[in-house]
Parts: sequence; C-alpha cells; structure tokens
Amino acid sequence: MNQEKSTYIDLFAGCGGLSLGLHNSGVWKGLFAIEKSKDAFETLEYNLINSKDHFNWPNWLPQSNHDINNVISNYQDELKSLRGKIDLIAGGPPCQGFSTAGRRVENDTRNKLIDSYIKFIRLVQPKVIFFENVKGFTQKFDKNKVKGRIYSEYVKNALRRGSKKLEAIGYNVHGKLINFSEYGVPQKRTRFILVGIRKDVSANIDPKTFFDQIKDNRSDFLINKGIGISTNLEEAISDLLRLEETISPDTKSFKAGLYNEPKTAYQKMLRGNIIKEIPDSHRFAKHMPETVKKFEYILKYSEKNKTLSKEIKDRFNLKKRTTIPLSGDTPTPTITTLPDDYIHYCEPRIFTVREYARIQSFNDWYEFKGKYTTGGKRRVQEVPRYSQIGNAIPPLFGEQSGLVLKQLIS
Repeated sequence: MNQEKSTYIDLFAGCGGLSLGLHNSGVWKGLFAIEKSKDAFETLEYNLINSKDHFNWPNWLPQSNHDINNVISNYQDELKSLRGKIDLIAGGPPCQGFSTAGRRVENDTRNKLIDSYIKFIRLVQPKVIFFENVKGFTQKFDKNKVKGRIYSEYVKNALRRGSKKLEAIGYNVHGKLINFSEYGVPQKRTRFILVGIRKDVSANIDPKTFFDQIKDNRSDFLINKGIGISTNLEEAISDLLRLEETISPDTKSFKAGLYNEPKTAYQKMLRGNIIKEIPDSHRFAKHMPETVKKFEYILKYSEKNKTLSKEIKDRFNLKKRTTIPLSGDTPTPTITTLPDDYIHYCEPRIFTVREYARIQSFNDWYEFKGKYTTGGKRRVQEVPRYSQIGNAIPPLFGEQSGLVLKQLIS
C-alpha cells in the first residue's frame, strides 16, 4: 500500500503476535513495544526489529525488554511528549489472573497492571485504543462467594473519564467478545476486544463501528488471502506431518520434521515464499514408548475435542486434568501454554512449536527464540516458545483489525 503508515505502540507485546498482524496489514509502523519477558522480547526483536525494521525505536528508550511500571516511572516526560504523535496503542495486560482456565484470583498482582495500562494511555493520549483480554475479563470474580469487580467495566469507566491530574481527555469505548475462528483462524479462541476513540478526535466516530466493519470486511479479506472464514486443524498443519525427519537445527539431541508439500491455501499463505527444508521450531517431543502406545489408544478410542473419559484416565492412571485428543475436521479449542494438554489429531504425539504457531496463524518466516519448554518454579520467570505462542493474539486477526483501525482514523 502506498498510503502513509500510522504510528502505534504495542503494550504487553509478548512475542509480537499483534505487532506481526499490524505489520502484515501494511498500514502501521511501530514506535516501540513494551514486554517484560526477556524470552518473548527476544522473539519480537529478532523478527520485527532486526529482520523487518518494523519499529522506529526512540533513542531515549533502551531497545530491550521492559516492565511497564519502570517505563512510566523513568520516562514520564518522554511519554507525555508523544501526545499528538501516536495514532494507536495496542495490546492488553497479561490474562492469567482473569482466565477461567486458571485459578482466577482477584488479588493476583498481574491484575494491577490494568491501572498501569490506564496510566500509560493517559500519559500518551493516542487517538485510538485496541485492547485485548480473555473472556474472563468480562466476568465477576466470585471465588468463595465474594463478588468482586468486573474488570472490563472498570477499564471502560476509567477510559471514559480521562484524568484532570494528567490533563488527559477521555475516550468513547465499546467492547465485545469475538471468536477468532470466525475470522479464518483455525482455533475457537474467544477474547474480549475493546476499542476506544479519543473524544476530541471525532464525535461522529462510534467505536462500535470497528466491530461492524471487521465483520463486514472479513469475507473479502479472507477471499483475497485465498482462504475461507473457517479453517480446520488439518487444513492448517497437514503439511507438517512426521513423514520425514532430521536432526533438529537448534537442539541436536532432538528430531525435527521436514516440510511436506503444501496441501491447502492456508498452508500456502503462511509458508509464503519460504524455501527452507526444515520449518523453524518443528522439533518433536521425545515420548517414551509407553506414552506413544497410550496416545495411539487414545486416538483410536477417545472422542475427539473432548477431555478423556474416566474410564480411559483410570486405564492409564492419568491424574492430569486436561488431556484432549483433537479432531482434524474442526478448528481447535483455545490452545494453552501447556503443550501436553492436547494430542495431535492423527499422530501419537503432542504438537510442535511450529504447529502451535500455525494454529495461531503466525507466518512460517517468524522464528521463535528461547527455550522450548520450562517447568516448576522457572515458569514464573521464563516464557518458553510454547508459552509465547499460547499467550499471543493471532496475527491473522491482528491484520484484519489493523486495516479497520486505520480506516477509523483516516
């Protein structure tokens, strides 16, 4: 596209799923991204800063991983100086404290990052806000029968008010739950999306317009990509089956798969012009022989896309709460940060990192850095490749969002 690119900042950027989508839209240029995890930032930096020059990183901010609170404390004047120069702030705080898939604790310290997010918005005053979080963000905390706040309403009200202290104008906001599988992503992943438009930008722009336009635009967008509105798991990853293997390029003690011929438009779209024989991060787990036999039995006798029956759990003495064999004929359930939650649809193994990335709609040229997995106490400090992908916004949805957000401010 020849039109001038608009400028955005990515907060809680993770490994760069949303930034990749905005990059792919062709109409956005990043200023900088804030991500606390060194592992996730390394992936974003390698792909979108060093390889694609997607960010115009400012001199006053070191190009590295940052905690948002440190940035607010140390660079408040620099952030205020960005007023009038930033079109969009994208991204949302970590979801673990809100997720219904986890323990869902209201006093989880990560939930306090909501206030940091709001303060950052008030300091910079972008024209538009694009905020994403889990479905649980819209639900009351009611553990132990104590009713807590609904964080989506808290954020909406705070953004509408603005701030006299920071001389910050409020926003017109609207939020809605969106299922990404209705936008070409091979995954039934429902997330809360909130769009805010600064009140002085245009009183005639209703943020609800974003949700109408992205729905109206999706057919043409996906047709132009050569894919349909719905993509199933087999269509997403069948060219990554374990037909041929070699030594893993980045872990010599493991085997990695080779590319097979692409079979679907979705596979061709994400592979692009890549000419490598070995997909990035397509390393197979080392399953014990008894694990392979167990998975073979589960694939043969268990209902797909359903957690295992008590009978099968008892047969193999399985204590793990979530083990789900997936179907190739449908989009997957929401993928998690734990790779052993799911079993491949037709091979007795868990998914590779690259297959996870395909399910999340990352382009194959996007390479993941850091450890593949971690465990125990290290899970608090480290964000391995599976977690980076499991926490990301699907780039394909980010791309569609970027095009509509650009239209709103043009």
